[in-house]
Amino acid sequence: MLRLVAAVMILCGIGILPSRAQVDLNTYADANGFIDVQKLTCGQLAGTWQEDADRLTAWYSGWYNGLARKHYMDIRKSKEAEHEVILHCKANPGHLVIEAISVVFKDMRARLGIEMKP
Repeated sequence: MLRLVAAVMILCGIGILPSRAQVDLNTYADANGFIDVQKLTCGQLAGTWQEDADRLTAWYSGWYNGLARKHYMDIRKSKEAEHEVILHCKANPGHLVIEAISVVFKDMRARLGIEMKP
């Protein structure tokens, strides 16, 4: 019986790696409640609750679209980009989120044949 419990624990990852609890987004805020989105790491994004990760990626999307003076949202592409950013962040926790977004957007533009205007 002890071997069965040990096997289940190993299969479930218990005892191999410490379990990692999700972190509230406000953990990364300063004393005034602000998050420096240019310094947020992929590890921080990937380690927060899904609802907070969704909120952050929506904010980043708005920020980037605002910089590009685009005032519309492509629901399909935004969901795809959010998914790709989170995947990139899980694989590269030391990267900054803004770096992950840059990589994902560049890859998406290349795949879709979109050229940036100078």
